[in-house]
Amino acid sequence: MPKRDFYEVLGVNRDATTEEIKKAYRRLARRYHPDFNPNDKQAEQKFKEVKEAYDVLSDPQKRESYNRFGHEGPMGAGFGGGQDGFGFDFSGLGMEDIFENFFGGGFARRRSPGPEQGRDLRYNLNITLEEAFRGGAREITVSRTETCSECEGSGSRPGTEPETCPTCRGSGQQQFTRSTPFGSFISRQTCSTCRGEGKIIREPCPTCRGQGRVVRERKIEIQIPPGVDSNSRLRVSGGGDAGLRGGPPGDLYVFITVKSHRVFRREGDHIGYELPISMIQAALGVEIEVPTLEGPVELRIPAGTQPGTTLRLRGKGMPRLRGTGRGDQRVRVRVVVPKRLGKRQKELLAELARLGGEKAGLEEKGFIGRMKDALGGS
Repeated sequence: MPKRDFYEVLGVNRDATTEEIKKAYRRLARRYHPDFNPNDKQAEQKFKEVKEAYDVLSDPQKRESYNRFGHEGPMGAGFGGGQDGFGFDFSGLGMEDIFENFFGGGFARRRSPGPEQGRDLRYNLNITLEEAFRGGAREITVSRTETCSECEGSGSRPGTEPETCPTCRGSGQQQFTRSTPFGSFISRQTCSTCRGEGKIIREPCPTCRGQGRVVRERKIEIQIPPGVDSNSRLRVSGGGDAGLRGGPPGDLYVFITVKSHRVFRREGDHIGYELPISMIQAALGVEIEVPTLEGPVELRIPAGTQPGTTLRLRGKGMPRLRGTGRGDQRVRVRVVVPKRLGKRQKELLAELARLGGEKAGLEEKGFIGRMKDALGGS
């Protein structure tokens, strides 16, 4: 059976670059490799065909000869290789390339277990609006892991030392050799004896039970900046869990939530407040005491103030967290209409209505009048 054109086998153009040829070979070799197609004679034959094509086209001299003379080569000698079993030389690829393409991953690098930073921790803190306004120090209690003071983090009983793992000899990894028709391949995985630590502890520390770390509750003082708002995050460097094998501790992140206030309403850097006044005060104007986060202040209500009017107390809001100065306190006026009036109050309001040319007031009927209405006026 005549051989297929090598360029056709790899699916590349005749002017393809060496890198394009190598890329095509990798893709096809992985697709037809016998390890991925067990007992598939057709895939095995395709793999041999792909390898033979790559052996020729990846070599500049062989490729030039193939382009001139075809499959027979100069003097009809052919190119050899790839026809009788799996005697491939893999000269075009390094061992890592072969392993990656055949088995889905490169060599695991040898590593020595080293220092590892501890975990970061999160703490949710609820504060009042007054605390957010003032800022200042606040003490919180955090549960975290710390280096064992008894064994100083070694995990071994005081007076003893961890031993180098006899299985991995301190590397933290085990090496396995896999024999295939294409040669021997080496893979590595975490050591099952020491679990990647590289050392084993014969006599564990009684305090930390060989862990090198213990869980403790610690009181930590944090600084709340004035003007802080909900969803703000404070970072305490080194406030997290202790590191491993001498690594630095993680950080502590404090997430702030400002609780709702029974009187004030947070509006960014401003404070909202609703002020109830009577209709007389709204009509005539008044100076009235208004609460703020710093204490009461006097606010002037102009005569003729309408319901819903917003007045400002400048600089009486929240400190600006990112900037200077403070926001305002926004005072929204709510006019309260009395539900019950005395006789004299009604007379005065009626007189006021007459002076203003307004129709106001409802006729009040006595008991007999109401009975007549109920009986149809008879």
